[in-house]
Amino acid sequence: MSETLQTIDVAASDADLLAQTAIAVREAGSALRERFGEVVRYQTREELMRALAANDDTALDILRPRLTRLRPDAGWVEDELDGGALPPGEWWVVDPAEGNVNHLHALPEWAVTATLVRENQPVLSAVHLPLTGETYTALTGAGAHVDGRPLRVSRTADLGLSIVATSQARPDEDEKVVRRVGSSITAMLFDALVVRAAVPATLHLLNVAAGRIDAFWQFAGARADLLPGALLVTEAGGRISDAEGRPWTPQSQSFLAAAPGVHAEAVSTLSR
Repeated sequence: MSETLQTIDVAASDADLLAQTAIAVREAGSALRERFGEVVRYQTREELMRALAANDDTALDILRPRLTRLRPDAGWVEDELDGGALPPGEWWVVDPAEGNVNHLHALPEWAVTATLVRENQPVLSAVHLPLTGETYTALTGAGAHVDGRPLRVSRTADLGLSIVATSQARPDEDEKVVRRVGSSITAMLFDALVVRAAVPATLHLLNVAAGRIDAFWQFAGARADLLPGALLVTEAGGRISDAEGRPWTPQSQSFLAAAPGVHAEAVSTLSR
C-alpha cells in the first residue's frame, strides 16, 4: 500500500475512533451528572480522596472497557496529576472527572476527557460537559469542533483588550511554583483587560479554542489537564508554547495557549 493510501486509511480510522470516543465520554458524563447536585461534605483529606475516587470510578467503569475495546494495545493513564513524557506507542490519557472537586462542591465547571496520544503527540481528543450537553472534539489535521460546529480562536491582537485565564495545576505545590503563579497573575493584571483564575484548565482551554477568551497559562502542568485543550487550541488556529515561548511538551514546566495575535505579548508579560 502506498504511503498516501496508508495516510488516508489512518485518518479515516482516527475519525471513526474520535466518534466512538465522543460517545464514551458522553456516557461517562451522564453517569456523573446523576451524582451531581448536592455539596459533598468532608472533614479530612482522606474523606476528600474517597469522594473524589468514587466519582472517578463511576466514570472509569464506563470509559475503560469502551476505550480499551477501541484500542486494545494502547496504554492507559488516568492519574490527572501525573506529568512528563509517555513511553513509545499509543496511550489513552483520561481524566474521568476533570474538575472533580468542583463536582463535589456542586459547582458547574467539570468535564470528562479522553485523549489518544501516539508517540507523545495528541492525535484526537473528546471533552464532554455534562451540564451543558456540549461535546468538544479535535482531530490532528481535521480541526476542532463543538457538536460538529467548527471552532476558531479569537482575532484579538491587543493583550490590553484580552480576557486571559490561569489555573492551579495541583494542590500542595512547592513554594517556588506558588510564588511564580502569584507573580504571573500580578503581571497579567497590569497588562490584560481581565484575568480569570479557576480550575480546571481544560474548560479555560475550550474557551480559548472557541474564541471566548484570548489566552491561558499554567505552571507545573499535568498531562491530563493540558493535552485535550492543547490539541483543541492548536486545531482551532491558536498557538501553544511554554510561558517563555519555547515549544511545549508534556515535560515542560509551564504552558501557554493563546490567540496568535496576543501570543507574543503574553510571553513577554509572563517572562517578566
